[in-house]
This record gives sequence, structure tokens and C-alpha cells, in this order.
Amino acid sequence: MANEIPTKGILKTEALKHYILETSAYPREHELLKELRKATVQKYGNLSEMEVPVDEGLLLSMLLKITNAKNTLELGVFTGYSLLSTALALPEDGRITAIDIDKEAYEVGLEFIKKAGVDHKINFIHSDGIKALDQLVKDKKEFDFAFADADKSNYVNFHERLLKLVKVGGIIAFDNTLWFGFVAEDEEGVPEHMREYRKALIEFNKKLALDTRVEVSQISIGDGVTLCRRLV
Repeated sequence: MANEIPTKGILKTEALKHYILETSAYPREHELLKELRKATVQKYGNLSEMEVPVDEGLLLSMLLKITNAKNTLELGVFTGYSLLSTALALPEDGRITAIDIDKEAYEVGLEFIKKAGVDHKINFIHSDGIKALDQLVKDKKEFDFAFADADKSNYVNFHERLLKLVKVGGIIAFDNTLWFGFVAEDEEGVPEHMREYRKALIEFNKKLALDTRVEVSQISIGDGVTLCRRLV
């Protein structure tokens, strides 16, 4: 099918991916996250691949707890799987500023967020990412943790703004930085609709590797998550 999104995962075999999910991820998945995942597939079909995988959601949840994050930022929400994962991980007085241009998709997940009793932790901003980030910078907001999963062509621009918003020692996580494994393949073998982001992410990964303002770790979970710890 034209413009179909590949299945996330860069593991050697589908069997290994299945093993990880069945053994370690699905048994730990919150029931409402499971329901949201199924509702997303039902409504969006193949586009549901845009949500974070279950094992990645568990990683984000653990990171938030390890860092004792209380005030977080999420750029790119879709139906809110990572948003609900975050809300469940944060303490009762934790807060999330969530930004997305697609309010309809967010409202799909809002039902499950309310069922979980964590909707009071979320401030949803219906806006373009750059515009919203600029306003947050202007308002001198500060965050402990940020998760970026929006327009990959703007990751470089997001990064510069997030460095002004996330505190020194805080974490910025960029999703999809290995782009279904296509960053390591010749362009000719990449579906045309995936090439623009592939090119943008290759350049972004190079820039991050040389950025002395952050400590970087690129993790091969999902289709790549890069963690940046702000140093200065």
C-alpha cells in the first residue's frame, strides 16, 4: 500500500521483537494503556504505528521516576500513549505541558486519561510546535524532562528551544532518531514518503553527536530514542 508506515523496530528478527514484548513489556503494560493502544489501532489502522511501542513507554516511565521529574513537556501527542505513560509515572502534583496540532487525535486518548484519573496533570496546547515552544521560552518556563515526537524536519529547531526550557541536568528525549532503520540504508531503497525525515534525522544525529551542550545516548528501542542530558 502506498505511503504505508513500516512496523517499528530495528531488531534482527520479528521473533526477537515478539519475545521482548510478550515476556517483558505486555505483562507490565497498564490496562488503560492497553485499551488506548487497541482504540488507536481501531481508529487509525496503520497510522497507529506513530504511537510509541509498549517497551519504549516503559522506558520513559522508568526514566521519569529515576530522575524524579515533576514538570515535563511533550511535543507531539497523537492519541496520547506516551502522554498517559508519563501522567501515570509522575507524582500526584506532577504536571505535563502537551503540544500537538491535532486535537482530534488527542481527544481519542483523553477518554482513557480521564479513566486513569490523571487528566488534572495535563495542560494540552493545541498549536504548532515551534509557535508553542517560542511562547514557553518567552514565558520563561522550566521543565525537568521533555519528550519530542513531532515534525522530524524541525528537530534541530526544537532542540535549540528545548535547551532553553529544560533545566541543566534535565533530559530531552527525541523519538524516531533511527527512523525505522532507514538512516543506515541507501536512499534508493527507502520508500519515497519516508525520505524527507530520513535525511533530516541523519543531519540531526550528526549535529547532536557534536553538541557539547548535551550528553547523548542513542538507544535502539522502537525505531530509535536519543536521550540528551543538558550540561550547560
